[in-house]
Amino acid sequence: MALSMPASGDPKSDDKPLLSVAGLTKLFGGVAAVDRVSFDLPAGKLIGLIGPNGSGKSTTINLISGLHRPTSGAVHYRGRNIGNLPPHRIARLGIVRTFQLLRLFGDLSAFENVLIGAHLRGRHGFAAACGGPLVTGAEERRLHELAGNALEFVGLGGRAQIKAKLLTSGEGRLLELARALVAEPELILLDEPAAGLNTAETTILAEKLLSLVDGGKTLLLVDHHMSLVMNVASSIIVLVGGRVLTIGAPGEVQVDARVIESYLGSGEVYRRRRVKHEGAREL
Repeated sequence: MALSMPASGDPKSDDKPLLSVAGLTKLFGGVAAVDRVSFDLPAGKLIGLIGPNGSGKSTTINLISGLHRPTSGAVHYRGRNIGNLPPHRIARLGIVRTFQLLRLFGDLSAFENVLIGAHLRGRHGFAAACGGPLVTGAEERRLHELAGNALEFVGLGGRAQIKAKLLTSGEGRLLELARALVAEPELILLDEPAAGLNTAETTILAEKLLSLVDGGKTLLLVDHHMSLVMNVASSIIVLVGGRVLTIGAPGEVQVDARVIESYLGSGEVYRRRRVKHEGAREL
């Protein structure tokens, strides 16, 4: 089952970035949560966005997805400035997101939660809905199939009729991913998707993310699970204090003294941790 929707053009043949962030700044009162952040997201890649707590990662995703309006700077998607568009219009353009804190409808089933995300792919409006099943029946069946496929893709097909509030935290994370996928986006912003997942679920998540990239999706991944990020991202952006500290390949970022200092406070602490966890790909 393939969930990936063909992108406009071949992402691997287009040198222009799918998304470009330039000088992005967000002030809350006198505090700069994001301070002149700039980076590009190439199409068909998984890019990691990491940093210590409070470094501006979630705020950056909020700005890209339209949940916050930037104080200054620009966000361009396929060359179009989307920095002042509301979230629903950005989602309709092909950018969807998950949230650091689960945003599920607890009393609805897993299937119904995913089906809600399928409305962006609906083709009928109010007038057609007034015509009843004779007009909308085929469309409803198509959206139901999309929702079922998304649940199967994340491994929750057997839990479709379970209320969302009865799912484990890890299953809730996978359900959010399914709800994002059913909208058939081109760019997915993932805010802590591995939070609450056990080792087996994290392994499944990694496989699914790489599968999506192989299918042509572009992903921006924020997560504190460093071994996950380091193993799936082709490039990593490091934020510290709302600013970009460095951008590089996972191997480069892992050994960058500035990154180590930002996370652990001293090279000696980092050395001791590496001895304790020898062989692990963690910061």
